[in-house]
Amino acid sequence: MWMEYNLRIPQDKRYEFAQPLDKLISGKREETLLKVENIIKNYIKSNLSINFYIVGDIVSKDFLANQFLKSFIKLCIIDEKTQRKKIYIKTENFEEIIELENPEGTIQKESWSLLKTIVESKKKTLLIITKGEEDLLVLPLILKLPLEENVKNFVFYGQPPITDARTIIPEGIVLVDVNIEIQNKVKKYINLMEKF
Repeated sequence: MWMEYNLRIPQDKRYEFAQPLDKLISGKREETLLKVENIIKNYIKSNLSINFYIVGDIVSKDFLANQFLKSFIKLCIIDEKTQRKKIYIKTENFEEIIELENPEGTIQKESWSLLKTIVESKKKTLLIITKGEEDLLVLPLILKLPLEENVKNFVFYGQPPITDARTIIPEGIVLVDVNIEIQNKVKKYINLMEKF
C-alpha cells in the first residue's frame, strides 16, 4: 500500500497533478471568498455539521481573517511562504501546532499517520511544513477524512493560474466536497506516483 512509501510525482505527470480536483471557484481573492461564503450558507440550511481542511498559506490566511469561514476550520496546512516570500499565520487560532518535513513534489510516508491522528483528534490544528512544501498533502488528507452522515468535510486549496499547459486554468480556490467519488479520483492520482 502507498502509506508504506515516500511518493513523488513523475516528471511526465505534472500536468495531470495541476488540474483542480473538484470545483474551481475562479477569481481574485475577495471574489472567491464571497462565493465560498454563499456556497457554505446553502449547506448550513440543511443542518449538516461542516468542517474545513485547508492546504496553503494564502487560503488559510484569508479564511482565518473571515469571521464566518474561520468558524468551520479544523486544520490548516502551511509552509509559511508563498512565491518564496515569508508569510505569517496567527497561531493563536489553533489548539495544536505540529511540524513536519515534506520535500517539494513529494508525500512523505509519515504524513499518512500524522494526518489520520490530526483528523481523529478533532482539535483545531496548524500543520507547518518546516522543510519542503504542503501542496501534495491535499491527497492523503482527502483519503484520511471520514465519510459520515450529517457531516460535510470540505478541503480547500489555492489554484495558481496555469497558462503554459494544454488548457489554461484561471486562478482561484478549489473546493473539494469530500465523498467516495473524490476519494476514488485521489487514489488514481496516488497510483500514478513513484515510490521511493
